[in-house]
Amino acid sequence: MLTHTHVESAAAFPRSAALDKRKRAHTVWLLVLCMAAHGLTFTAIPLLLPLIRFDLAISFTDAGILTAAATLSYALGQIPAGLLADRFGPRRPFFIGLIGWSLLSFSFAFIHGLWLAVACQFIAGAFRAMMFAPGLSLLASWFPPQRRATAMSLYMVGGFGGQIALALAGPLLASFYGWRIALMALAAPGIIGAFAFRSFAADAPRRHAAAQLTWSDVARVTRSTVMWLCCALQFVRFTAVIAFIVWLPSLLVADHGFSMQSAGFIVAAGAALTAASNMVGGYVSDRLRNPPLVIGGTFAVLACATWLLGTVQSELPLFAAIAMGAIFLQFYFGPIFLVPVEALGPRLAGTATGVGNLFANIGGFVTAYAFGAIKDHTGSFASGYRGVSVLCFAGVMLSIMLARARTRALELAKGAAAFRNSG
Repeated sequence: MLTHTHVESAAAFPRSAALDKRKRAHTVWLLVLCMAAHGLTFTAIPLLLPLIRFDLAISFTDAGILTAAATLSYALGQIPAGLLADRFGPRRPFFIGLIGWSLLSFSFAFIHGLWLAVACQFIAGAFRAMMFAPGLSLLASWFPPQRRATAMSLYMVGGFGGQIALALAGPLLASFYGWRIALMALAAPGIIGAFAFRSFAADAPRRHAAAQLTWSDVARVTRSTVMWLCCALQFVRFTAVIAFIVWLPSLLVADHGFSMQSAGFIVAAGAALTAASNMVGGYVSDRLRNPPLVIGGTFAVLACATWLLGTVQSELPLFAAIAMGAIFLQFYFGPIFLVPVEALGPRLAGTATGVGNLFANIGGFVTAYAFGAIKDHTGSFASGYRGVSVLCFAGVMLSIMLARARTRALELAKGAAAFRNSG
């Protein structure tokens, strides 16, 4: 016979489940909107770079240093950000990262010298690092394991939404008010969104107690073949991302003679294709349960697209190469971050994400600087895009190795779980 206490307890479960569902909806949508606000400023400087170069009187190499500064600090901040997310929950680091990045993006509009701009970007990159691993971990934590590649892909949808809006509105704002006023206007939504996120977003209920990272955890990460292969793949992945997102507007304007408005429209169309395919890639990976296949196939397409970008001169093949690259640029985003979490377990999700993205941004740092230097020395970006193509082909080979290592890691994990259950 049920007592009054049992009835109250039973009634509490539906209320708790409904509350968790509302928290998840609020958190997911707020995070996506915050990433959209972040996307406005993340792509603002690459898109407005021709105007910034003219205003600050800097070369392409100097522009590469400016971009590389933010990428370097972003890379160095990945592991600390992942550790903070695992230790304290991802919500607070994400807020700190977004508000810091947005305020420094706003401040960039008041800078008139190269090295002060480099310093501003370097500090801003460290704050931006606080967004990535915590944000990705926060999204994944609100979804069941079989849907986490899709959830991780959702993280990028907001960012590409912001890039689309920026690519369409940014050149118009800059033409009417100048790039400085445009940048301040684009940074304002990030500041507002950060405080909305702080007020209404929530960490998912933890399935394990918060704990400091132990030496055994560090050893598991450093000994993992899957982790090292994913780090190499991340290096290649972000070289392609920087080649498309940071340098594509300059390629269109400087090498092909497009206006900034035309380049903005092309970038917006590409970002729309990337945003849509990002979710599809996560869904396909979850359905096939074979992330390495998705990763390897994506690198094969990107190898072709980046080679064409460095080779073709006429508009129609150029647009085809841009569309091909845009569709597959982040098709494997969810899968490539999911595989280390599969191997190491959800308790180390933030740390694994931070380590992987550290290597991604080392690749991004090299690419950000190298493309500017290549342009100044050769007069075009062609050699840079062909180099990225070779790296993407290497990514196909690494994906085959990852498939074998992942199979072994999952078999070992299953055997260990069976041994613990039998004991």
